Amino acid sequence: MKLVRFVAGGKVEHGILEGERVRAIAGTPYHHIKTTDRYHRLDDIRLLAPCVPSKIVALGVNYRSHGEEMSHRIPTEPLIFIKPSTSVIGPEDNIIYPESSERVDYEGELGVVVQTRTHHVTKEQARRHILGYTCVNDVTARDIQARDKQWTRSKGFDTFGPIGPCIETELDPANLSLVTRLNGEIKQQTNTGDLVFNVYELVSFISNVMTLLPGDVIATGTTSGVGPMQLGDTVEVEIENIGTLRNYVVKP
Repeated sequence: MKLVRFVAGGKVEHGILEGERVRAIAGTPYHHIKTTDRYHRLDDIRLLAPCVPSKIVALGVNYRSHGEEMSHRIPTEPLIFIKPSTSVIGPEDNIIYPESSERVDYEGELGVVVQTRTHHVTKEQARRHILGYTCVNDVTARDIQARDKQWTRSKGFDTFGPIGPCIETELDPANLSLVTRLNGEIKQQTNTGDLVFNVYELVSFISNVMTLLPGDVIATGTTSGVGPMQLGDTVEVEIENIGTLRNYVVKP
């Protein structure tokens, strides 16, 4: 099931993507999904970020290949940081290139969307707390990251958290192909089987640090091939069985 969040007639709703149309649901998808008899053509609506997280908990160096290209040692436990809710944008939205940076990078990632309040769960319990999976671009001001020696500012700018286009509820996160394209050219290509810490390990680890709330997103880390984006570029993150998250780089 592909869950989306959208605007139709000035109203924000949730729905289920069914080919070229969306079936509206009553309320939100985090408890019981109740379908309605209302349908919208995709051409008549605007897709938004499929969830409204209170936080994005992101992973650093969770693919060995990325650690090697950035000269980082592979961590012995998950290396986490937070992107603020104000960084979130949806599919087809603009990534704003901040005036304070001279290098802004893409980082294509698998996102895990939390379904229920999640606190101190085990790896075995983690699955029941996951609503589904989405695409994430962990946009990063690389020069600021290098100057600050920590990651909050470089990854926290408004528009630096693209998410979408949907939440897929029925797939195995352990074996998904992921591709990032810049202006149509493949820049990153990997499989989630190469994650250092898998999805269930991450949900458990993070929930033993902080409580995860419905709609929160875990960005599971990026692979090798990160690089800069320029004004006018189009960046796409495509994940098998989820879809393609497309965004555009613009000046302030």
